[in-house]
Amino acid sequence: MTTTKPSPSLAATEALQQALHDVFAPWVRELGLRVEAATLGEVRLVLPVHPRHVHAGGVLCGQTMMAAADSAMVLAVMTHLGGFRPMTTVQLQTSFLRGIKGNAGEVPLVARVLKMGRNLVFGEVELLTPGGEVAAHATTTYALL
Repeated sequence: MTTTKPSPSLAATEALQQALHDVFAPWVRELGLRVEAATLGEVRLVLPVHPRHVHAGGVLCGQTMMAAADSAMVLAVMTHLGGFRPMTTVQLQTSFLRGIKGNAGEVPLVARVLKMGRNLVFGEVELLTPGGEVAAHATTTYALL
């Protein structure tokens, strides 16, 4: 009988999905982020668009996008560290390039570590429209504690 081991990517994806539950605050878990793929220094997630995250203008609110970007970057850092290590956001700068309609369904995100230092980590996150255009671009700096 042959047993099949999960691929490293699948195991990493499952571990990061579990981290969303174990590490993050309850209100962040309510975003419903889903890890789609993970490699060293990069994670791909999906953010479901819920009516509670859509403002009166009918588009996904920036606060939701920034929380998703911040959370995604923590997961990307974790791929370098091999698990969670306390860290804090030093800088999260977000440029909103186009709106995401409230009926978009799901928003893909990609978070990448650009430079992993001893104490600081630099990264970027892109949130995409359903058509694949960049809706928001964030640059980040984290301090490892």
